[in-house]
Amino acid sequence: MSDMTSLTPSPTRSSKRALYYVQSPSRDSYTSVTQPSPMGSPTHDSSSLGRHSRNSSASRFSGISRSSSSDKKNIKKCRSNEKEYESILEEGSYDEMEEDVTSMKRCRALLAVFTFVIIFTVCCLITWGASRPYKAKISVKTFELRNFYVGEGSDFSGMHTKLLTLNGTLRIGIYNPAPTFGIYVSSTPINLFFYQLPIATGQLDEHYQHKKSLNTVAVVIEGRRIPLYGAGASLEATERGGKIPVNTRFEVRTRGDVVGRLVSIWHTKRISCSFVIDVAVNRRVLIDKSDCSYS
Repeated sequence: MSDMTSLTPSPTRSSKRALYYVQSPSRDSYTSVTQPSPMGSPTHDSSSLGRHSRNSSASRFSGISRSSSSDKKNIKKCRSNEKEYESILEEGSYDEMEEDVTSMKRCRALLAVFTFVIIFTVCCLITWGASRPYKAKISVKTFELRNFYVGEGSDFSGMHTKLLTLNGTLRIGIYNPAPTFGIYVSSTPINLFFYQLPIATGQLDEHYQHKKSLNTVAVVIEGRRIPLYGAGASLEATERGGKIPVNTRFEVRTRGDVVGRLVSIWHTKRISCSFVIDVAVNRRVLIDKSDCSYS
């Protein structure tokens, strides 16, 4: 009896050594699992179960925390992207505003320049129109013969003919009636004709004449060894005493700078005068206004 009692295991040791047995049957058999009673279940299984549950809960918690942290990071990224987009939009709007301001300034500058040009042009036209009636008054006053000689000779080709040498002074009066500006006076060559034959020529020197001024200009009229051809006989006869009908034709040009060279007044006067030279007297010949035409 004592041996039986000694061989019988104690309930505590059997409970400690109780295990799960899983039998793997063949394909046609069924699986049988032998589980101990609830009282005989080992303590370390419950602890392992508790650890598993804690591990699973911890993994679930860590998964949740990781997902939440990733969501927070995504939210932060979205917010930063939104801020960057807003800043880009603000910069774009500022650039557009600056472009609008720049274009407005350019338009205003162009409008100011255009307005100034129009006003200045109108003022120049008004000044030009107001200054236009002030034309220089030209009058041929006298002609004085100094030298007159007809002799034998030949022309440039060697043809024998009569040659004329003449020297005289033509005085021209010029009056500038403009009250605000002076004028520049010049002329075309002043030719002296015996009928249609040019026997002498001269040139009015260009000069400046002040406003509201009267000036008398002396122009030297000269001809040296002028071939007379068919007219030589008549002029030779008058050399010893007689009168020679002559006429002069030329143009006088005036330019008045009203507003610098921007506004200038141009006038041209054509003059033609006929008078008679007394070769024997050699005195100054007065030229009447009725003997001249001004156009």
